[in-house]
Amino acid sequence: MNARTDLMVIHSLLIDGRHVPPFLYGTAWKEDRTQRLTVLALNQGFRGIDTANQRRHYHEAGVGAAIAAAVEGKLVARSDLFLQSKFTFRRGQDHRLPYDPDAPVTVQVQQSFASTLDHLGTETLDSYLLHGPTRRTGLFPDDWEAWRAMESIHETGSVRLLGVSNFTLEQLQRLCQQARVPPRFVQNRCYAAQGWDRLVREFCATNGIVYQGFSLLTANAEVLASSELHRISKRHGRTVAQIVFRFATEVGMIPLTGTTNPQHMRADLDIWDFDLRPDEIERIARVNER
Repeated sequence: MNARTDLMVIHSLLIDGRHVPPFLYGTAWKEDRTQRLTVLALNQGFRGIDTANQRRHYHEAGVGAAIAAAVEGKLVARSDLFLQSKFTFRRGQDHRLPYDPDAPVTVQVQQSFASTLDHLGTETLDSYLLHGPTRRTGLFPDDWEAWRAMESIHETGSVRLLGVSNFTLEQLQRLCQQARVPPRFVQNRCYAAQGWDRLVREFCATNGIVYQGFSLLTANAEVLASSELHRISKRHGRTVAQIVFRFATEVGMIPLTGTTNPQHMRADLDIWDFDLRPDEIERIARVNER
């Protein structure tokens, strides 16, 4: 175990008895590079891997091949890893479906989950997310049927934690009002112009939900170029990306990175030996906010 991995363990979150790494490696949009890059991320110290059974944007079987290679090479044990995947409705898929599109949603969730376990070569999944609701506002019968199916899988012990992705505050509130198994994660694209999704994060903080932020860099090009961020990065002797990721952890997020660069992977994880000042956190929180 290297120093970065040690620090990841120290800063891990305990959620329903499960240790969750404070930083996740995202595997979207990597296609035939998925296996190689996932192994590379594990070598750099990542122990949390995010994927989805959505062949349109993810190669989940490539993640599984990387995990098998890492375990066989004794780089990691399965118990060292936090594996997270997602169920994606038909509208988010291409023709390579992990389920029968004519089956009821409950069966689609069951088929997709079974396929995920097979892809990842595991008997249990650490976290399973609903990969976006069927519509931009509200929750509709298919959303509830998918969530109830996920709750049933959770009740078997095959998945430890449930969550959602790409949910608005209103949708999250509706879900929490009626869920038998409450979501433990919300994974959203995080825009600085929206206060880094402040309203959703505030709801999460008061309802036992952990916010996972993705596209922290790619969705915020203006912020990365801002004089404010550059002043703070210069003061700490860190890159702007490191400042953004450290900010994310200090306001209670689990950040995701999908970098393909090993130097950037190492830098992304080297954020635990400095702290941002309260005034710096406040300025970053409001930079570019509309």
